[in-house]
Amino acid sequence: MKAAVLHRQGDIRYEEVEIPRIAGNEILVRVKATGVCGSDIPRVLGTAAHFYPIVLGHEFSGEVVEVGPDVTSVAVGERVAVAPLIPCNRCRDCAKGDYSLCRNYTFIGSRVPGGWAEYVKLPAQNAVKLSDGVSYYQGAFLEPTTVALHGLALMGFKGGSDVGVLGTGTIGLLALQCARALGARRIFAFDINHKRLEVAKEYGADFCFCTDSEDFRHRVLDLTGGRGLPAVIETGGVEFTEKLSLELAANKGNIMFIGTPSQSITLSQREFEFINRKELTVRGSWMSYSAPFPGEEWELADHYLDRGLVRVDKLIDRISPLSDIEAVFADIAIPGRVSGKVLLTP
Repeated sequence: MKAAVLHRQGDIRYEEVEIPRIAGNEILVRVKATGVCGSDIPRVLGTAAHFYPIVLGHEFSGEVVEVGPDVTSVAVGERVAVAPLIPCNRCRDCAKGDYSLCRNYTFIGSRVPGGWAEYVKLPAQNAVKLSDGVSYYQGAFLEPTTVALHGLALMGFKGGSDVGVLGTGTIGLLALQCARALGARRIFAFDINHKRLEVAKEYGADFCFCTDSEDFRHRVLDLTGGRGLPAVIETGGVEFTEKLSLELAANKGNIMFIGTPSQSITLSQREFEFINRKELTVRGSWMSYSAPFPGEEWELADHYLDRGLVRVDKLIDRISPLSDIEAVFADIAIPGRVSGKVLLTP
């Protein structure tokens, strides 16, 4: 089969490799659509890959073409998305159903070969069946949608509450739509990119704020009666939005950090005191799994995509053949050249 193989930093090649052989409880999936995640970029262009050579790609969907002799949960011909985490199922965290926190996990697309290939083998439990109304392209967004839903679940988000979404990249726009589906009263979206804020408005944001404006903080206070936001979801992973989350939150506010920081963050005394003086609840979210594995997040993501409650059409920058992988990363390496998700079709 053909696959995109990363041989060393910046050296990714479209080449022939062996089709995986399955056994026991494994299945073989013919990949139909696979995404480039933000976490893949430092693996290809930087030094974040665990080893070389490796086939990356953990956001993908496809068709089951072969099942092992012990498999009963999925059949040949079924359409599936893939939950990429493979927990150890032996540690204390796994025993409690906190699979995202497993200390001995492996991961399809970073620690074992992933979806940037024509075929992938995986445990049958990692296959999530797609509803008839969910396309393979939408199926490739199932994993990032579950990341948004996991954060909302951990923070105990409930309908009827105002919520701020800081950062309107892929995860931010998915979190915005999931919050809307869960019954958010009003959604406040924040970004420095005007085009992404336009998409946020189309996808359900009630108020959009460009953070290079000097008066956006006053506008938020005016709209909330001086209280601030009771729920804040941070998805940017940059120092500015991390700090802004603490500032915009209301007294007793609930803050969820989903964004992964790319550099160190230093809080001043005043910034840290927001946590104390407002008695804020500050939580983090990692990946997207719960019991029973892979979790309710995956069922709900498929349901929202099927019903059109979560849209992904405006999140896609381009759909490219996997054979163009080198050209794709040449563009990704140029700031501003790619805006949105790149989907690859083997």
